[in-house]
Amino acid sequence: MWQDLEKYRDKYLKLGLQNSIDYEKFCMISIVYNSSKIEGCSLSEADTKILIENDITAKGKPLRDHLMIKDHYKAFLQIKDQAIKKRKLSIDFIKEVNATVMESTGGIVKTIAGEFNTSKGDLRCAQVYVDKKYFPDYKKVSDLLKKLCTAINNRIDKVKDNDILRLSADLHYNLVNIHPFGDGNGRTSRLFMNYIQLYHQEPLIKIFTDDREEYISALNETENKENPDIFRDFICKQQVKFYKAEIKKFSKLQNGFSLLM
Repeated sequence: MWQDLEKYRDKYLKLGLQNSIDYEKFCMISIVYNSSKIEGCSLSEADTKILIENDITAKGKPLRDHLMIKDHYKAFLQIKDQAIKKRKLSIDFIKEVNATVMESTGGIVKTIAGEFNTSKGDLRCAQVYVDKKYFPDYKKVSDLLKKLCTAINNRIDKVKDNDILRLSADLHYNLVNIHPFGDGNGRTSRLFMNYIQLYHQEPLIKIFTDDREEYISALNETENKENPDIFRDFICKQQVKFYKAEIKKFSKLQNGFSLLM
């Protein structure tokens, strides 16, 4: 599988798509669509593209879904800018990105332990239970984030080749399982996965919405078996799938366009 990654990455890079007009923007829009769709957003990929490029809303679809897309794309541009500056991970950085992700759809949450604002990137002060799973006690979140940032920063300038993708997967897996926020944890974790890619000027990673069940299973199985290679392998498969799809589309283009009359 990892040998396939190297092979198709080389083929993909030789196409020179990264030098095409707006190709990176196209990839970012597609990733925003898939990432938001995983969270239940109702907009189609075409809706997402038209909204981001032309600020035109999709008729009959919830305002909240449009705001989710706009904020998600804004957060993508945010991490792209920070990657150019080679900013290292920190709790403040993670909170800033989550605040952008949740800027228009978050709000104040009141709990027994206090209140926090999901639109401001506040760390949660409540226990979280999702799909038969308890996430870490909120009192441990800050320390866990510090340890994660230190671990990633110790590796970020040393990794190369396939280990870049492994580090991207590790950051995503650990951040989403710390679950530091009241909302937007999945989107924020997938953005930071791509932050590693942007930091190293590597192709972006798309988790296909069609593979949502396999994605969730990979996260759960990784935790249950305490084996990070399970989620790393899943991300590798997604990246190979992305490369193959892009190579196929480009090959059709190279075959030429025929008029239909």
